[in-house]
Amino acid sequence: MDRLIAGYRSFRRDIWPDARKRYETLARGQSPETLVIACSDSRVDPATVFGARPGELFVVRNVAGLVPPYEPDRYHHGTSAALEYGVRVLKVPRIVVLGHAQCGGVRAMVEGVPPEAQDFVGPWLEIARPALNGPGPAQGANRLAHYEAEVVRLTLGNLMSFPWIAEAVAEGRLGLHGFSFDIHTGVLSRLGQEGFEPVT
Repeated sequence: MDRLIAGYRSFRRDIWPDARKRYETLARGQSPETLVIACSDSRVDPATVFGARPGELFVVRNVAGLVPPYEPDRYHHGTSAALEYGVRVLKVPRIVVLGHAQCGGVRAMVEGVPPEAQDFVGPWLEIARPALNGPGPAQGANRLAHYEAEVVRLTLGNLMSFPWIAEAVAEGRLGLHGFSFDIHTGVLSRLGQEGFEPVT
């Protein structure tokens, strides 16, 4: 806890004086440019990766950065609720799916969920099961990298199951983009027609 309080004090001393006007403007409302769907992994902070300032990103984080298919029902849907707010209320012009290397969620999906994470993590990762259905490398690091990329593709596909996302994309009001961040090298890659290519 001391580290968090020290960090806040540093923020107030070193950052707040120059950022105060921006925060005062943001206090009147938000209009983020991008909705980011990312993993909860502590090593991959979307604002840091994209060099974004407060107010620029509307961020949704969960295990493995997944989006479930569109299923409006009586159950709790935190990720879907954030999507609805970002797209229909804030009217963001783009959604970015940010996957990453060494994803513990994808590893659990491929190799098995830890016994102590069966209540919620196991059922949540079932969303990504279709990503395992296609052919992939048999083993090793390439196997996990393959499925990390497939999870980004699957999430982009699931986004299009939301009718108001599909409509906005069709009308050119919303763009969908896939990225992957390599923790070890610091390289960001973008999903294109030929697969992931490093951003230069």
